[in-house]
Amino acid sequence: MATIGELLMSGTARLRASGSESPRLDTELLLGWTIGAERTALIAHPESVVGADAAAAFEAGLARREAGEPIAYIRGFKEFHGLAFAVDPRVLIPRPETELLVLEAEKDVAWRLTSAPRPAGTPKVRVIDVGTGSGAIAVALATLLQKRRMLAEVDILAVDYSEEALELARENAVGHAVADAITFARADLLPADSAPFDLILANLPYIPAGDIEGLPVAASFEPRLALDGGPDGLDVVRRLLAAMPEALRPGGSALLEIGYNQGPAVEAVVAALPGDWDCRIQADLSGKPRLVHVERI
Repeated sequence: MATIGELLMSGTARLRASGSESPRLDTELLLGWTIGAERTALIAHPESVVGADAAAAFEAGLARREAGEPIAYIRGFKEFHGLAFAVDPRVLIPRPETELLVLEAEKDVAWRLTSAPRPAGTPKVRVIDVGTGSGAIAVALATLLQKRRMLAEVDILAVDYSEEALELARENAVGHAVADAITFARADLLPADSAPFDLILANLPYIPAGDIEGLPVAASFEPRLALDGGPDGLDVVRRLLAAMPEALRPGGSALLEIGYNQGPAVEAVVAALPGDWDCRIQADLSGKPRLVHVERI
């Protein structure tokens, strides 16, 4: 039987040859998943022998990764904002850069709840997560507000065009004990005849259609509907922005994730909306313009 060190060495070599962008990390994640150990334990105990069943499971996962399948789909989960979310080909895999959107959403809600007195009978803060997918944004936000004891004063609606995605999002909400605080509904962007919202959150498709084929092979396993934003990547984003005058109440805000080079185009769309609006673009942790803040003045 092979040792941890031997499997890490051989697996890394195979994934490097297959074109993986992070062969060592992928191998460690797969082996740790199959034997139920943290990556630090693998590094600390390379001499440990791996049992036959675990080695076979590792081999099966390695073969799937060699074919390009994302690690998250192989393991069945993805870490996001310190939480583990179930993921599969029904939904886009949550990206680390989207954690910024969650943090800014928490700040916005906290400000609305603490910036002025809230007499009895004050309506709850209304939040919608548009295109929720796995539910990562809505669930992560709910868990943060729960820790701050603010969740009872917030209504969170999570919508998606895909009923299959909503099924998984509901499972994730149940898994993190916030299912009672989030309403899930099928909608093409915004639900019809809904009252205006205080905060709109969205990580919509923003990859230009012509760039899809050039993405890493792992992206080919994800639903194209969650990636393809049309010719310039902003078709769906424009539709949501066009709905803002009716969907966002005065003083309300929207947070949208976009591509690093799409800021000027989004700013132009917001500038053309009827009424008074403010728009700014926030850089992510890597310094790339990533998060659009839209405020209705």
